[in-house]
Amino acid sequence: MTDLPIERHEIKGFDGLPITVHMVGEGRDLVLIHGYFSNAYTNWIRYGHVAKLVEAGFRLIMPDLRGHGESGKPHDIAAYPPDALTDDGLSLVEQLELTDYDLGGYSLGARTSVRMLARGARPRRVILAGMGLRGLVQTLDKGGYYRNVLNNLGTFERGTSEWMTEAFLKTTKGDPVAMLHILNTFVDTPRETIAAIQQPAEIICGADDRDNGVAQELADLLPNGRYVEIPGNHMNAVTRKEMGQAMVDFLTA
Repeated sequence: MTDLPIERHEIKGFDGLPITVHMVGEGRDLVLIHGYFSNAYTNWIRYGHVAKLVEAGFRLIMPDLRGHGESGKPHDIAAYPPDALTDDGLSLVEQLELTDYDLGGYSLGARTSVRMLARGARPRRVILAGMGLRGLVQTLDKGGYYRNVLNNLGTFERGTSEWMTEAFLKTTKGDPVAMLHILNTFVDTPRETIAAIQQPAEIICGADDRDNGVAQELADLLPNGRYVEIPGNHMNAVTRKEMGQAMVDFLTA
């Protein structure tokens, strides 16, 4: 769905870095944050999720995370301190003066959403997709995997997990140096902090996705969490129409 009238805006990250924000639709504000190696277009627009949400009456606010998409991709490691993505997310809420909004993310976007909640963000409802409990409390559990991929590009056997991860990076025109530095921004969130999140939260995850742990465990820990299973694994569940439909059903209930 690329024929939507998507507007491109620019805000300043916490340190002044240009952060591109894609907006479309009219109605209730919904901030959606994409995953690692991805961007707003690939995660939310390409497979029709945004079209469904716009039709359901939402204004979509979709940043490209620093180091990703059309946002700044500095190679200076100093631009990637711990919780940098969270600082950018909170800056977005402040600069756009959002007070009554919903918040969601996929994979790294879900982790960033939780960090925003842990540091004071107060959306009405929360969508945490492609995320399990382990991916929040042990954020660098797969850090070694990604460092191996990024440091050895072009060496993996076709069809392997590493080869497919590299192929995705090429699809999104990702910057390997920036992607390595992004790993430095990850911050664990304690179980007790997650258990204190009071907002209604929908945990959407592919039936074959265990990349970030077990989604049901996350839903069980959240006081108002609900798990919704859709087809797919971590790489392809986000492409399924069931993803967008589950988001609409939750946010309009």
